[in-house]
Amino acid sequence: MTSLAPLLEAFFTQRLQKQRQVSPNTIASYRDTFRLLLAFAQTHLGKEPSVLLLTDLEAPFVGAFLDYLEKERKNSARTRNLRLVAIHSFFRYVALMEPAHSALIQRVLAIPQKRFDRNLVTFLTPAESEALLAAPDRSGWIGRRDHALLVLAIDTGLRVSELLNLKCEDVVLQAGPHVQCLGKGRKHRCTPLRPLTVAVLRTWLKELNAIPSDPLFPSRRGVTLSRDAVEKLVTKYAAIASRKCSSLKDKRITPHVCRHTTAVELLRGGVDRSVIALWLGHESPETTKMYLDADLSIKEQALARTAPRGTKPGRFHPDDTLMAFLISL
Repeated sequence: MTSLAPLLEAFFTQRLQKQRQVSPNTIASYRDTFRLLLAFAQTHLGKEPSVLLLTDLEAPFVGAFLDYLEKERKNSARTRNLRLVAIHSFFRYVALMEPAHSALIQRVLAIPQKRFDRNLVTFLTPAESEALLAAPDRSGWIGRRDHALLVLAIDTGLRVSELLNLKCEDVVLQAGPHVQCLGKGRKHRCTPLRPLTVAVLRTWLKELNAIPSDPLFPSRRGVTLSRDAVEKLVTKYAAIASRKCSSLKDKRITPHVCRHTTAVELLRGGVDRSVIALWLGHESPETTKMYLDADLSIKEQALARTAPRGTKPGRFHPDDTLMAFLISL
């Protein structure tokens, strides 16, 4: 009988950390998946996690777990699929270590991703961006920090994890001002900064007066902000901004909306999709297609270039000036 515990331990310590060297975010996501799975098994199979067998994780059981996530925990189909990715990754590893269970593994790997409706991307208009940036009370240290964070987020389109991992030394404000970060997929990239952002960061760094290796946006205790803290501050300032900008009341503003705002602004400015993908650290330019669907103004420009129904196609040629004068007599 094959015990689950040593396989699961080797999957995290050997496969993910040593061999694949995945990011801490991936480790945390996979960890949470198996914590939920083991708790579900303990409730429904009556077995402690330490005594579970690989054969306990048959395809029907995994399917029941995925249904539990959606129906009882109210997770979205996207979250359900993310949990399934972690389970599939584990079973692909187990296929190498325990080929005797190939049939069981094949049945689990055959569980498909669930299709779901894709909503339009939410982004901020220029007026909404200005209202959000004006929301922090800059008379205090926290407000000035939050204002600098929001300015940088909207200007660069950095992911939340990239913003939180920034050190003071990652910001270059001399000739060719830019910010450098280690993004998704362990890709280093540099993102240029606008003059207004440079001025805000220069003032913030001067006030922070920290050593180069310190966090660019620390908490009150001087440590790196958490993802929850950033989500809370964005929600708080969005609520404040909605008092002056009523269109914000109908939008759910998250830190990732700032990233979408950057992409739409670049697209409106005529920047090529491959450059936008490079700017945002996308794996493929195909990812930027979702912004074409989101921005109605781009479709309106396309509509403006087409001829109205019932009109004769062709180019307008004005009458000769002399002929126009004679006709007017």
